[in-house]
Amino acid sequence: MSSLSATARHAAMALMIAGIILAPKTYDAIGQNRAQHVFADGEAQIVPAFEDKGSWIREELWVETEFDSDGDGDLDRVHVAVTRPGQTESEGLKVPVVYGSSPYYSGTSGARQYLWDVRQELGEPSPTRTNQPAPNRRTRPFISDGFTETWVPRGFAVVHSESPGTGLSEGCPTVGGINESLAPKAVIDWLNGRAAGYTSVDGDERVYADWSTGKVGMTGTSYNGTLPLAAATTGVDGLEAIIPVAPNTSYYHYYRSNGLVRHPGGWLGEDIDFLYDFIHSQESDRRDYCNATIRDGEMAAGRDRITGDYNDFWAGRDYLNVVDNVRAATLMAHAFNDWNVVPEHSWRISEALKENGVPVQMYYHQGGHGGQPPLTLMNRWFTRYLFGIENDVENDPKAWIVREGDERDNPTPYADYPNPESEPVSLRLQAAPEGPGGMTGVGGLNMGASGDSETQRLVDNVSFDGGALAEAEWATHRLIYATPELEQDVHISGTPTVTVRVAANKPAANLSVWLVELPWSDGGRGRPNSVITRGWADPQNHAAPNIESPRGGEPMVPGQFYEVTFKLQPDDQIVPAGKQIGLMIFSSDRDFTLWPEPGTELSIDLGGTSLSLPVVGGNGAMRAALGNSES
Repeated sequence: MSSLSATARHAAMALMIAGIILAPKTYDAIGQNRAQHVFADGEAQIVPAFEDKGSWIREELWVETEFDSDGDGDLDRVHVAVTRPGQTESEGLKVPVVYGSSPYYSGTSGARQYLWDVRQELGEPSPTRTNQPAPNRRTRPFISDGFTETWVPRGFAVVHSESPGTGLSEGCPTVGGINESLAPKAVIDWLNGRAAGYTSVDGDERVYADWSTGKVGMTGTSYNGTLPLAAATTGVDGLEAIIPVAPNTSYYHYYRSNGLVRHPGGWLGEDIDFLYDFIHSQESDRRDYCNATIRDGEMAAGRDRITGDYNDFWAGRDYLNVVDNVRAATLMAHAFNDWNVVPEHSWRISEALKENGVPVQMYYHQGGHGGQPPLTLMNRWFTRYLFGIENDVENDPKAWIVREGDERDNPTPYADYPNPESEPVSLRLQAAPEGPGGMTGVGGLNMGASGDSETQRLVDNVSFDGGALAEAEWATHRLIYATPELEQDVHISGTPTVTVRVAANKPAANLSVWLVELPWSDGGRGRPNSVITRGWADPQNHAAPNIESPRGGEPMVPGQFYEVTFKLQPDDQIVPAGKQIGLMIFSSDRDFTLWPEPGTELSIDLGGTSLSLPVVGGNGAMRAALGNSES
């Protein structure tokens, strides 16, 4: 093997000066060039030798885990597929891995007639739900081609695995249970030589990952974005970086909200047992055991659709409780208008990781569910942490936010999220005009030291959705309070908090709060509608030390006022001049909450109700936007 000539060294140096980091070429015994990784501007580049799909090596195997979730006395094995450059075989090249895991790869059962019936009175048992039949399983030997065309040509291997109880993986689906964290951990252990891989689900012929550097990065969207975080909470060695996109970081925060039963957007009536059936595609003689033990046992005992309160069952499916184990550098992606996996999921984990000193970057956009970061952000992240290329990504801006109307691949960089210049602004309520039949118009929302001392009333009626209520000039089923028309843009960045002093004529009531732009619009500026952000809470949990994760409430005394303080969803939006910011208070939210019979009356004490709004520039910016008319 000869060394580089002087001419070759000078050429390589010129490329490095031009911004390309080129690994020195080596030569085999007969003088053939060996393929090498190439980096430019801190990113792994496509290499023609890696781009040849005909030379890619594909392997199928089963990795043995450290758990027996289906109770058959044997450790579960998970189905794994590998796609890697041919040079890992022909030239002994070692490569890092981009890894995706999912319960969806072999198909799902999405029959909506098996959702929970949301028409029920609060505090009463839910009507019985019919369990779904098994999905029509679709199996593919190599599981998925996702990621391969992006990462294999750049010199990564791509690995996919199916979650326990799905596809050709053994075990039971648990929807956030510990086996869903340990399954990808086992795959990462196999990539590092610490776990056994086999050519079949029940054989003893071994498969080794001697082509792997042991450096692994995980990514995926939604449930597939949850599993990278789940794996990272095991602290497994070798998982260097994760890019979770719209991850569900707490099944409580997915199916409940501040003590309320709240369903994910687009799936009214979904709960954790429905999702179990939705993904349980594995066919085996252990299926009945899994159903009895997990769905009809653990889930039925723990989900609690009566109170909606946090408990040990939900705590065991909340990754914030084990986030201290995470060491993987995290590039988090989410949408501020994702009402399926709401934005607090990414925000709460990002904040905890920053406090723990884990490298964190955030990418947010203004659309709905999903939407991964631009490739250049992902590439820089994986290049730095999987290849060890010093591309200075640690000093890049910590937050990348797609501004209203911009393309998703053109985010605006910020020093951090929330914006470091954001400060809370306290806004108070001024009484809405009252009309016949208990209808109210639009009241005031201003920076006064206190709100009006009046009490105003609304009547619950889930027949009207939130958009219709926000758009209505007069209504009996909501109260709405709005700022004057803005004279300057207002940049909201952070998590608004509301305090509502409320009484009801029943022991239980839904409480829903929307922050909206007025006049109402059904779309524009890259957003689906004029919702700025939302929040929901159970007034029965008013006394909980932390209403975000209450462990219990108490029935309200009809007619007695209670002060309820809770956070709305995190946000970063610019409300343009000419608009108004409106605070809408109502009871049952047709798209998210349970549907009690209409007629529950809520009374709101305006003097005890307020909004804390995080505004870039704080009080000064807000006063300027209001034309200095507020003190």
